[in-house]
Amino acid sequence: MAIEKVREYLKQFGAENKIIEFTTSSATVDLAAAALGCEPCRIAKSLAFKVGEKVVLIVAAGDAKVDNAKFKAFFQVKAKMLSLDEAEELIGHAVGGVCPFALNEGVEVYLDQSLKRFQTVYPACGSSNSAIELTIAQLEQYSQNVIAWVDVTKGWQEI
Repeated sequence: MAIEKVREYLKQFGAENKIIEFTTSSATVDLAAAALGCEPCRIAKSLAFKVGEKVVLIVAAGDAKVDNAKFKAFFQVKAKMLSLDEAEELIGHAVGGVCPFALNEGVEVYLDQSLKRFQTVYPACGSSNSAIELTIAQLEQYSQNVIAWVDVTKGWQEI
């Protein structure tokens, strides 16, 4: 199971016992927020894309939406999300549990600026009923293959 891979991966940071497992699904932003009793914006969702031959994971705040123009400006290609089948095969986690931990080799991780407004956020942990509370510094440290912080989302900024 992917959650066991994540638990093993998080051991290197002493965080394997911080994983929260729910009796209900946390597979979507709204379900995860309900399970945790927090605002949906604090869920760190992982969005999987194909960028040329690379697989890219963008971790963004729960209320952020991909801005196609910003995505194309940064990655030089149109945003094309992986299908359900592709995600599990190429990333190592099924949709609903995709996270930046214990990834398949070669997956590149980018953290979106939308996360920086929070003290802590909740990414999934490899299953559709798990999460972990991390500071932004911990998220950056624990995430595998982090390439950079990016600004490729919209809809979350204060007006």
